[in-house]
Amino acid sequence: MKIATFNVNGINGRLPILLRWLAESQPDVVCLQELKAPQEKFPIAAIRDAGYDAIWHGQKSWNGVAILARGARPIETRRALPGDPHDVSSRYIEAAIAGVLVGCPYVPNGNPAPGPKLDLKLRWLERLIAHAGDLLSTGVPVVIAGDFNVMPTELDVYKPERWVDDALFRPEVRAAFHRLIAQGWVDAVRAQHPGERIYTFWDYFRNAWGRDAGLRIDHLLLSPALARRLAGAGVDRAIRGLPKASDHASAWIELADHPTSPRSSPRRRAK
Repeated sequence: MKIATFNVNGINGRLPILLRWLAESQPDVVCLQELKAPQEKFPIAAIRDAGYDAIWHGQKSWNGVAILARGARPIETRRALPGDPHDVSSRYIEAAIAGVLVGCPYVPNGNPAPGPKLDLKLRWLERLIAHAGDLLSTGVPVVIAGDFNVMPTELDVYKPERWVDDALFRPEVRAAFHRLIAQGWVDAVRAQHPGERIYTFWDYFRNAWGRDAGLRIDHLLLSPALARRLAGAGVDRAIRGLPKASDHASAWIELADHPTSPRSSPRRRAK
């Protein structure tokens, strides 16, 4: 089973790129973020023509999340984080697919920091931590895959010293992410590629892609039941280099049908 996360940065404007990637990569499950489309403008006909069904929570501007499943129907279980009934932003959706519970978050950016946007991000992360803990307590196989807008360590950012005051790298934001991981989640890409510099985002400015001045902010977190099935993980870097591409690349994992031995699990290099 192959599961991917991809911040498409506008699903309708980049639909040809998304469809090309789906055809080439053939993930079984896809979490999309930053749809930038209201509910009625989601291109469900084109997605179904590509062999996928979907659930989505659309919204104009910067938000919008979706979960796609190849040859299956995602069973929606949630479309907002609990804890704030006044939060109407479309930043979380969740579904059951083939025995796996899939959560798709799009964490707020938080800039400029400090300030109210950072405060909002930290509150949102606290709600995510609380909900993730509830999901773990069920014991079911869970993956939380999305754009977390967090670089967990210095290895995940091309020049750490330039990002110390940014909301994606501030100590309190990274501390929140590490508290999430400490519940028992496995950062799948990092687990498969310890010590390697792997990025999922390159800004449009200052030739960031050409200089490989990237960030790793898109993550797939696995519950213990799924982590034992982890057989591979990586990033489809090539998609970022296409004309009119998103500023993100897709990150993915492959799960074996049965638990694998940690010593025998193959490591697959990021593409």
